[in-house]
Amino acid sequence: MLFLKQFWGDLDFHIQVLLTAYTAASKSEIFSYTACRQLSQMILAVSFFHISEYILAILFHGHSNVTPRSLLISKYYLLAMFFSFLEYFVEIVLLPGLKEYWWISNVGLVMVIVGEIIRKMAVITAGKSFTHLIKIYHEEQHKLITHGVYRFVRHPGYSGFLIWAVGTQIMLCNPVSTVGFAVVVWHFFYKRIPYEEYFLRQFFGSQYEEYAQRIPSGVPFVK
Repeated sequence: MLFLKQFWGDLDFHIQVLLTAYTAASKSEIFSYTACRQLSQMILAVSFFHISEYILAILFHGHSNVTPRSLLISKYYLLAMFFSFLEYFVEIVLLPGLKEYWWISNVGLVMVIVGEIIRKMAVITAGKSFTHLIKIYHEEQHKLITHGVYRFVRHPGYSGFLIWAVGTQIMLCNPVSTVGFAVVVWHFFYKRIPYEEYFLRQFFGSQYEEYAQRIPSGVPFVK
């Protein structure tokens, strides 16, 4: 309870900062072509990612086996997204020229699209073997997938999400959040991949060992 009070207290403070920045900004800056386009792209990218993840989870696992956690939205994720929007509004008010580097924004947009494609290819290729929660018990429908996009990386779902997440911030020309998202997402997979592969080695033994030796993880600097 103490953590939640502190969390909501901090969130309320940052909301007040965001509202203050918004009030102080001129309408021409907030509702400029640049802001409208970049924010629209961001909202569409985030909405499509989470809704499609949820729909695919239902298609492969059935509605009764899917929970709201399949939307992949946690309080930490929401906090990270809040800070990215906060940074965007502060910078477009104080440093509007920073958002006008369209070649950078377009690189981010391409990364979002590429990351989304890789992620969805991983989900569709694996089918029922793809789960949002790490399996610690082997189930009959859980197979080792080594074809399709899995021929190139062992964890294409993670690769795609990393590219997508960093791409969203490059698309917004958010320098601070770009670095922050890259570090946080990479560190999450740095911890998650060894834990997940511990169980994969238990499930598939030498078959997975041979596969892991040939194919990279798909996340930089993670073996």
